[in-house]
Amino acid sequence: MKIVLACVAGLSTTMMMDSMKKVIKDSKKLNIDDFNLMAIPVEQLPAEIEGTDVVLLGPQVSYKSDFVESVTKPLNIPYVVIDKDTYGQMDGGTVIKEALIAQRKQQLNNQADGGGN
Repeated sequence: MKIVLACVAGLSTTMMMDSMKKVIKDSKKLNIDDFNLMAIPVEQLPAEIEGTDVVLLGPQVSYKSDFVESVTKPLNIPYVVIDKDTYGQMDGGTVIKEALIAQRKQQLNNQADGGGN
C-alpha cells in the first residue's frame, strides 16, 4: 500500500511518517513490508501519484485540497486531510487508521460503480 504524505516541504510529514512506521512495525495485524510511505511537498504530488493508494494531506496545506483533489480524483485515489490535533500529537496510529479506512471506502465505491483497480 503506497501512502503519500504531502505538506509544505516534507519535513513535519517525515516525522508523521516515522510515527506511522513505528505503529505498523509494532502492530500484530500489519506488516511493514506491505507499506510504502513517502513524505513530499504537495507540489510534487503529480510526479509521485502513480501507484498511490491514499494521499494524506498535512493540515498546514489543507488550503491545497482543491489541487490535491484535481490530481487524485481522476485516478480514483482517496485523500484525507489530517486533523490538526492528530497531526500536532504525531498520532501515527490514528493517521494510519484513517488511511486504511479511506482506501477501503474507495475500494467499495469502485465495486459499487462496477469499476475498480
